[in-house]
Amino acid sequence: MNGPDLPPFKERFPWWGGDLQTLATALLPGARDVGPYVSERRRFTLADGDILFASLDQPIDPRAGQPLVILIHGVPGSESSPYIIRMARYLLMRGYYVLRLNLRGAGESRAHCRKQYYAGSSGDIVELLSQLPPELTRSGVAAVGYSLGGAILLKYLGEQGSRTPICAAISVSAPIDLLDASRNLTSFRNSLYHWYIFRRIKREATAKGAELTTEERKAIEASSNLLEYDDRFTGPRNKYKGAADYYEACSAMNFLVDIRTPTLVLAALDDPWVSGSAYSSFYWRSNPSLSLVPRLPAHGGHVGFHGVGFDRSWSDLAVAGFLRSVRPFDAWQ
Repeated sequence: MNGPDLPPFKERFPWWGGDLQTLATALLPGARDVGPYVSERRRFTLADGDILFASLDQPIDPRAGQPLVILIHGVPGSESSPYIIRMARYLLMRGYYVLRLNLRGAGESRAHCRKQYYAGSSGDIVELLSQLPPELTRSGVAAVGYSLGGAILLKYLGEQGSRTPICAAISVSAPIDLLDASRNLTSFRNSLYHWYIFRRIKREATAKGAELTTEERKAIEASSNLLEYDDRFTGPRNKYKGAADYYEACSAMNFLVDIRTPTLVLAALDDPWVSGSAYSSFYWRSNPSLSLVPRLPAHGGHVGFHGVGFDRSWSDLAVAGFLRSVRPFDAWQ
């Protein structure tokens, strides 16, 4: 499938290289909320009693026939992550309703969840979609996932195939090969990134609301890096033998061939967190439902894409362009 018609990405001064592109997403000034747009708090109770909270953002001038767009954050992140706020505001300007989701155990959902989201949390997407009211879904539903949120979304789409009600999807900088991504993030080169991310992961996993056994809490505290954390906690907690078993079972790459929803996959070869080798090794033309824009960009970093000639992230433009190009928004029915 063809993606949106955009000029090739070219990084802009002073954000040269994958590291600066990645840091720019957090460092560049931007809105902290979606005002003046109105937001409404929504809650979705899962079958096991955990509660997901989300913000439903309402456009000032809704445009008929456009889908509700669900935005799914990465790790660590929430509905208030800078890239989520930025994307929401751009879509609201274009007349879309937007649902900014806090995954299980993230953001406002943290205090209301005993468990924690992970790469295999695709079942939570199934439950969320089943609870969306008809007034929000009459023109269909699209989804955009960032980083780990993108990996969860791709896994969900592959598992559901043609059964999913989602009619358009986009992943941005998703770690589609979990073992490769874990090794990459824990490398010496990425020590500072890992220190920052891993500290927040452990803090979130043990925050108020989390239900942990004594052994699980000790496993979290004893883990010195992400690979150990997934081997001692994430894997066993979710009924996998360890990190290797968890990574093999939940890597989005294993589900790409079964995706039947028009899906845009966006990543950069210089992403310091997610190696481009996983993307380069997959034969994208094997599945006509998948598209890259325009092909794997050499630059852009992780959830970056701050480019020459654009007043916003190039990935935001790609998302909006893809949503315009995919029109079968009757999939919900």
